[in-house]
Amino acid sequence: MNLTIHGSGYVGLVTGACMADAGNQVVCVDIDADKIALLQQGEIPIHEPGLAGIVSRNCAAGRLTFTTDVAVGVQHGLFQMIAVGTPPDEDGSADLQY
Repeated sequence: MNLTIHGSGYVGLVTGACMADAGNQVVCVDIDADKIALLQQGEIPIHEPGLAGIVSRNCAAGRLTFTTDVAVGVQHGLFQMIAVGTPPDEDGSADLQY
């Protein structure tokens, strides 16, 4: 199945890697170009035991890719998961600009 994860932080990256490890084709999208560049080079910007091996294995198998291009992610995924922070506005309401 083709899945897209929007956000490549703790939630998005771990979820995307595990979904790829289960045999799905996963594209992880993030607006942080530096983070995507690290991931494309095989460097993991967060600490999660065992994650580096899962990411490496699935990137090598072609099941896990990373991009900053939202259009690529939207076209790819039959399912779209949003895994980005929703910080509160000053009045306490959710700031959905991300």
